[in-house]
Amino acid sequence: MDISIFGLGYVGAVCCACLAKSGHNITGVDVSTYKVDLINSGKSPIVEAGLGEMIAEGIEQSRLRATTDAKTAVASTDASFVCVGTPSKPNGSLGTQYLEQVCKDIGQAMREKDSYHLVVIRSTVLPGTVLKQVLPILEAASGKKAGEDFGLAMNPEFLRESTAIEDFYDPEITVIGEYDIRSGDVLESIYDNVEGPISRKSIDVAEMIKYTCNAWHATKVSFANEIGSLAKSLTVDGREVMEVVCQDKKLNISPYYMKPGFAFGGSCLPKDLRALIYLSRTLDLKLPLLGSIMLSNENHIESGFNMITQSGRKKIGFLGISFKAGTDDLRESPMVELVEKLHGKGYDVKIYDKNVDYARVHGANKEYIETKIPHVSRMLMSNLEEVVDSSEILVIGNASDEFQAIVDNLCQTKKVIDLVGFMEQKSCDAKFGICW
Repeated sequence: MDISIFGLGYVGAVCCACLAKSGHNITGVDVSTYKVDLINSGKSPIVEAGLGEMIAEGIEQSRLRATTDAKTAVASTDASFVCVGTPSKPNGSLGTQYLEQVCKDIGQAMREKDSYHLVVIRSTVLPGTVLKQVLPILEAASGKKAGEDFGLAMNPEFLRESTAIEDFYDPEITVIGEYDIRSGDVLESIYDNVEGPISRKSIDVAEMIKYTCNAWHATKVSFANEIGSLAKSLTVDGREVMEVVCQDKKLNISPYYMKPGFAFGGSCLPKDLRALIYLSRTLDLKLPLLGSIMLSNENHIESGFNMITQSGRKKIGFLGISFKAGTDDLRESPMVELVEKLHGKGYDVKIYDKNVDYARVHGANKEYIETKIPHVSRMLMSNLEEVVDSSEILVIGNASDEFQAIVDNLCQTKKVIDLVGFMEQKSCDAKFGICW
């Protein structure tokens, strides 16, 4: 395919070389004549292992050229990749001036084209940027309609400096945020020679994925550094600690805890986290990431409370109150805290949880239920249907299989607040998810 790539910085230069290597005809576009001249002379405008050789090969095989003429580049290609920078402003907000100007240039060039043209945003932009800023600019400048006259997609890059070529050809996943099916189909065809799975999502989801990945990477670095600082204060080598921690692929390095939902609880996580924070204070260490986790958890419980109270309904049914399905453990269950907050505000609360109901009579947690939370114990009901029928709002508190059908089939007369992720779609008039 004939492709124009706008912006010959780090991402743009790598894309130019790799897509040319894959057999596409590439026109690089930049306002800098210096970068354009470097590309056309077979040299790389950035330092990246192997990139200079690939650019030279592309030039030699006439699969790669560079220009400052945006109009000609769009006219001679079928798709345009936008790889310009989106720098931070002094207040932390995103600078989109280069993106807006390039999209205006592309739109004006498309005005004079009769054929379909795909515009692909590779620049890192906040959710909503493509549809609320880029799309109107393209349509106004071109006089054409997205999804009919031209295509639009978001294609976030995941290229690490020093390993960018390897990352391009062997990614863990290629994300395509598509405005419509045709846009996604055309973009996917460009990656025929790239290994790994392709995930096609909406544009706003694709935008959010990029920021989520970067925030997660930054969090991992900060987490390891704080563990290392604490370990060193205890004359422990934090590198040894994290080496073993990372060997656990079932829990530590896995998707297991990486699903949006309700707050954490149980007998281990809150207790052990508090102990670490207390220990760090005795050592005069500042561990802001670890220290903020309990506050974040408490804020999530408050969000659940607000979702319920803002409904204006007073009869609340809880389906599941243990901190997770398949257990009767109520110790530091966020659901118990939520129930207690509602009870204290005068709400009529009924609870169904067969495991906790059993424990109240027979289980090892019988004493805890009777002595620590007797008021909650009195809200427990043995009949699921009775709780459902008598409640104006049903709160799904854990992922027990018996609650799935209720979320799926409940009539519109009941409101459901799903705290565990049973809902397949995002919040609607009758069903509300805490993170979806």
